[in-house]
Amino acid sequence: MTLAVKSFNSGHVRLLVLTPEYSDYLWLGALLAGDSEMEPDLTWCPDLIDCDDLIRNTHFDVILWDCVFHGGSEDAFLQYLSASSNEKPVLALSAEPVAERAPGLLSNGAADYLSRQGLDGWGLCRAVRCLWYRQQLSEYAHGQLGKEVASGFINRDLFFDRLQQALLRAERASQRLALLHINLDDFRSFNESFGYQKSDQIMLKLAERLRLSLRRMDSLMRIGGDEFAIIVEKVEDSLDITQIIRKVVNAIGEPLSIDGQNVVVSASLGVATYPEAGESPENLMRRANRAMFEAKRDPGTSYRFYDRQLHITAGYQLRLEADLRNALRGNELEVYYQPRIDLASEEVRGVECLLRWNHPERGLVGPDEFIPVAERSGLIVPIGYWVIEQACKRLQESSELGHPGLVFAVNLSFRQFHDRKMTETIFRIIFNANVDTSLLELELTESAMMHDPEYAQRCLRELNQLGISFALDDFGTGFSSLSNLQHLPISLVKIDKSFVQELGHSADAEHIIRAIISLAHSLQISVVAEGVETEGQLEFLRQQHCDEIQGYYYARPMPWSDLVQFLDNRSRSACLQQ
Repeated sequence: MTLAVKSFNSGHVRLLVLTPEYSDYLWLGALLAGDSEMEPDLTWCPDLIDCDDLIRNTHFDVILWDCVFHGGSEDAFLQYLSASSNEKPVLALSAEPVAERAPGLLSNGAADYLSRQGLDGWGLCRAVRCLWYRQQLSEYAHGQLGKEVASGFINRDLFFDRLQQALLRAERASQRLALLHINLDDFRSFNESFGYQKSDQIMLKLAERLRLSLRRMDSLMRIGGDEFAIIVEKVEDSLDITQIIRKVVNAIGEPLSIDGQNVVVSASLGVATYPEAGESPENLMRRANRAMFEAKRDPGTSYRFYDRQLHITAGYQLRLEADLRNALRGNELEVYYQPRIDLASEEVRGVECLLRWNHPERGLVGPDEFIPVAERSGLIVPIGYWVIEQACKRLQESSELGHPGLVFAVNLSFRQFHDRKMTETIFRIIFNANVDTSLLELELTESAMMHDPEYAQRCLRELNQLGISFALDDFGTGFSSLSNLQHLPISLVKIDKSFVQELGHSADAEHIIRAIISLAHSLQISVVAEGVETEGQLEFLRQQHCDEIQGYYYARPMPWSDLVQFLDNRSRSACLQQ
């Protein structure tokens, strides 16, 4: 059995280690390092803020969870892990004896429990390996079952039994569930053109493609000659359903090859959710069916929600994503620039490049609204490279306009570290622009680097060798900041505006800012304070020898033409004062 599993998915075992202590992360890594059979690949997450991002956007085989790592309720956090990690096994660790702690943790969703007392490499490796094999077998069995179900007509009683069991799980966990009813449009014409046997091949190939686009926990069933049903469990919000719909629509839209001939199909999707659309399998199916017939009114592949509000919300998200895709092609995106002021000289030291969207109908769309959509869809990757191109272009222009030495700072998204050609792409952009790389600064957050720390460090070192500098954004809001400062080529940290805006209201904020500035300067790292809006904030930061400030006190983000005018005015004022 072990050999079968290994041939099914050999290679690294990816582990997410949830512990606040770096020393514990190193200890666990050392215990696992001796197991050459599974080649463990560990990612450390010491911060609750980054935890959700890593779990939702990164693949892990096993989660190692230190029980002291939670947001206030151990039970609630364990249930969150079970629900959000696509049912990946959670191996819990704590100091208490097994008999005392294991029963409660296992009943709340942990796959196994180990006590730190007497824990050795053999015991830890054995536990991880067992969970890994069990997960491999489960996924293999699920894939086989999915193939059998999709390969032909399914007994309706079996389908309703599956749906009933899913509804019971949703009710027990107080979660939502969605049922998608998919009907291929004008399938009769395929039967007439290709014959029943080849038409059935179309359904089988489409089923295979749909299955690959779904999460492991989602159930795909063929419930008729031209119909599928998908049970989507553990739905957090309408955005979750939106993502599933987008993947299904994209899968249906790709041509299918039948005997060397490309065939394009379209389908109508009806969506009904528990508990909004009903609490029984019959009600849910009937209402998904009704929504599917509503979708038939629209040309091409389309969908309808039984619940009107969900339809509006999901439709808005999908339209926004489609509009954003067009915006990148249609020159609707624009970069705004917010100056950074040197506190010692009062000169403009640099600018941060901030993305704005001029929607043709809605006007200026705020980044808080469209950046999450860009992150979820992956559009942030090409958009991020486009912003770097714009920054390089303006960097050249600023020198020609009499403002040499201006640093242009661009934000890097965590999604860009998913792109294995990130370094190569950025190198090509700056090579083509022929700019002074010492004036290009890339801002990144801790969550961006936590996706794959080793890859992130390699990328940063390679880009740093080209002369590019790096800033750590939102400094002070995560627990891994100090380790990042020590191991990454960071030349500047940005104090999060949440601390700056508390100045004058919170003694804690003052202590934190003092500590950040002192720590950074001891490491020869410069400090920028974000969100400076008042004279009092400015004076406090000046007294603490903060290097630069950024905020509405001096200037809001502005278009390029306004920035040039701003720089010219400050230059004239400086000349007059001399």
